[in-house]
Amino acid sequence: MDRARAQTILGPLVGGLLILVALIGLIGTAIKNPQPHDIKVGLVGPTPALEQISTAFAANAPGAFQFTTYGSEDAARSAIDDRSVDGALVFGPDGGPRLIVAGAAGDAVTGVISGAFTNVFKAQGQTLTVETVHPFARVDPHGLILFFVVLAVVVSTLVAQAAFGLRSQSGFGLRLIMVVVYAVLAALVGMGMARWIAGDYGSGFWVATALVALGSAAVGAVVAGSARLLGAPGVVLAAIIVVLLDLVSSGGPLGSNLLPDFYRWLAPGMPVAQLYSAMRSALYFDNGGIVFPIAVLGAWLAGGIVLMVLAELIRSRSHPRLATAPAQ
Repeated sequence: MDRARAQTILGPLVGGLLILVALIGLIGTAIKNPQPHDIKVGLVGPTPALEQISTAFAANAPGAFQFTTYGSEDAARSAIDDRSVDGALVFGPDGGPRLIVAGAAGDAVTGVISGAFTNVFKAQGQTLTVETVHPFARVDPHGLILFFVVLAVVVSTLVAQAAFGLRSQSGFGLRLIMVVVYAVLAALVGMGMARWIAGDYGSGFWVATALVALGSAAVGAVVAGSARLLGAPGVVLAAIIVVLLDLVSSGGPLGSNLLPDFYRWLAPGMPVAQLYSAMRSALYFDNGGIVFPIAVLGAWLAGGIVLMVLAELIRSRSHPRLATAPAQ
């Protein structure tokens, strides 16, 4: 076998194995030992009771919850509405303890909150009443379809922008048009299919669709800029960061609260986690808590556009146009 043929075979083999190692390494370390971290819970009630709860969890489940004290049940409910907390424990003056959880915060988060507090009060011989607010839609009761819309849009955006970026020698303008056009089409098709499969998502559907377009544009701009700047290695780098690492750090439909420190540190600044959060804000929380995810997605889009401009500037300096020779 000659060297050229060997290189043709070895390249895909090595590339495939590297992807395999990266996938198993990232996903395996993320899910090896899932533990709840920093789940935000509000507390309402007499100071001694709240201190007892906080102390008990600090001793028995350190780092699992972040507690915030509110002066009234209404204040705690408002905090749930704007997504400052995912649940609230209320000690009422005329009854037993009550737990309020936001269903659309995610099954993992609400399950951890409900299970932990139910067990605490069960050990004390008390029954904890659990109320669910902001539930997922009946047509998508666990938010799985929405997350897989995010997954499909991000992966397809990578493929579309990589294919166009590596085959085309077009300049900044046409590449930006490709980013925008694909983002709009991907959002309409993705959310349209979700609605066709699951049914009506309610009044926030079009806001969620616009958010999907923003997310696709953010990822697409980064991929387009990387492809223009570095070629195929740039696409690989973009795929590792804005697709593979991005998806793993998001925690999928379960969220990042059960992941190790590194992934939880990454998640707030990554597109997938923020896009999925923003979509749930639009559909189930009347846009509560939507500003930060939009800011993150906007920052990725701006960064991608800067990368595209930088690539054009470098290429224009590396390949200056030849001046036309004067006529004799």
